[in-house]
Amino acid sequence: MGKKVTVVGAGFYGSTTAQRLAEYDIFETVVITDIVEGKPAGLALDLNQSRPVEGFETKLVGVTTGPNGEGYEAIEGSDVVVITAGLARKPGMSRMDLLETNAKIVRQVSENVAKYAPNAVVIVVSNPLDEMTALAQIATQFPKNRVLGQAGMLDTARFTNFVAEALSVPVKSVRTLTLGSHGDTMVPVPSKSTVNGKPLRDVMPAEQIEELVVKTRNGGAEVVALLKTGSAYYAPSAAAARMAKAVAEDSGDVMPVCAWVDGEYGISGVYLGVEAEIGAEGVKRVVETELDADELAALKEAAEAVRAKQGDVASM
Repeated sequence: MGKKVTVVGAGFYGSTTAQRLAEYDIFETVVITDIVEGKPAGLALDLNQSRPVEGFETKLVGVTTGPNGEGYEAIEGSDVVVITAGLARKPGMSRMDLLETNAKIVRQVSENVAKYAPNAVVIVVSNPLDEMTALAQIATQFPKNRVLGQAGMLDTARFTNFVAEALSVPVKSVRTLTLGSHGDTMVPVPSKSTVNGKPLRDVMPAEQIEELVVKTRNGGAEVVALLKTGSAYYAPSAAAARMAKAVAEDSGDVMPVCAWVDGEYGISGVYLGVEAEIGAEGVKRVVETELDADELAALKEAAEAVRAKQGDVASM
C-alpha cells in the first residue's frame, strides 16, 4: 500500500475508473479531480460509503480544480495519473473533431501534473487518443516511457468480445490483437488472433473477420450513436484501470497500448498502438510481435497518419 493514483476528470469515464481502481484495494488513495465545483467531492463521498459493502480500504478524495491550477496540490506524490479530461464525442463526430478543444484541456492538465506529480506515470485516455498522448508528453516533458495512452486494450477487448459472440464461445477462449491508432487507422492482427488456441482464420471465414474488424473500428461510434449523450465508459475504464494496476504493481504485463515507438517495426519517432511491457516506469519496452506483410504495411501506414497529426499538436 502507500500508493496514490489520480484520475483527472469526474465524468462517467473518470468516476468509473476511480471506482475500479479503488475496488482493486491496492492503492492507499485515489484522488478524483474535476473543474465542476463539488462534483469530485460528492463522488468521493459516495464511493467511500461503498467501502464497507465492497470491502476495500482505499480512500477516495475529490477535489475541484481551478483555471490557474488551484486544487492540483492534492495530486502531489501520485504514482499514476489517468487523464480523462476533455469533451466526449457526440453522435456523428469523429475523434479528430475533438482535437482543438481537448488539446487546450490536456495541455493545461499535463502542465499541472508535471508541477505536482513529477514522478508519475501518465495514462492518457482523452480523444483523439494518439494525438493527446503525444501532447501530454510534450507538455509534461516527462521521459516518453512515462507517458502512454489507452487504446489497444479497449480495441482488443471489443474485437475479442465480437469474435466470442459471433462464435458463441467464452470470451476467455478468444485472444485477439489490435495495433495502430485508435480510430480509422486501427490495425487488427488476425494472424495473432486465436480461438481455443486455433488461428482465427481457421475457425472463421475471411469476410466475417473483416466484418468484425470494421465493427471493432466503429465500436466507439456505435456506442455513441446509441447513447446519444456521451460515449463509452465501462469498457474504456476497465482498460485504463488495468493499465494503472500494472504500473502500480510493476507487473511487467504485456498489453496493447499507445506507446512511443523508436525503431520497432522499422518505425521511429511516433506514439502508436503497439504491445508493451508495463511496469513502475510506465513502458518497460515495446514488444515486437511477428506480423504478416499486410499487417506490417498497415501499421506503417497508421504510423504515418498519426505522425502527421502529432506534428500539429506541439503548437496547440
